[in-house]
Amino acid sequence: MANEQQGAVRDLKNLKMERDRLYLEEVITDLAAGTIRRMTPLKADGTPDASRQTLYMGQAQVLSAMGPLPVQFELEAGSLEEAVELFGPEAEQAVRRMVDELRELQREQASQIVVPASGAMPGGGGPMPGGGPVRGGRIQLT
Repeated sequence: MANEQQGAVRDLKNLKMERDRLYLEEVITDLAAGTIRRMTPLKADGTPDASRQTLYMGQAQVLSAMGPLPVQFELEAGSLEEAVELFGPEAEQAVRRMVDELRELQREQASQIVVPASGAMPGGGGPMPGGGPVRGGRIQLT
């Protein structure tokens, strides 16, 4: 624990903004479907940097049994108008990717190996004498 805190402090001492990667962030919303973040590249003096492309990021929320889940996705657009047009289809693809990833995590959890709990098989032989049923535990392979 102490080593983790020392490592975090050390990382903070080296933390600095990258002068060549500055962006002005603007949030655009329709107050219904979600938001588009327009990231306009800037030079260190605050003037627009025409040598880099403006970036657009979409953000939406999907309602789930556990509450709203945030979904973020890149919009490959050259203008705000184009980003607005791409918002719906890109949001749908991002949600599908998220659902696929969740299903894959569920499959991985379901396929974990079940073995007897620690101490249930002394010396490698059956359950402990006089004990109740052997209770299983899960081993996660990494």
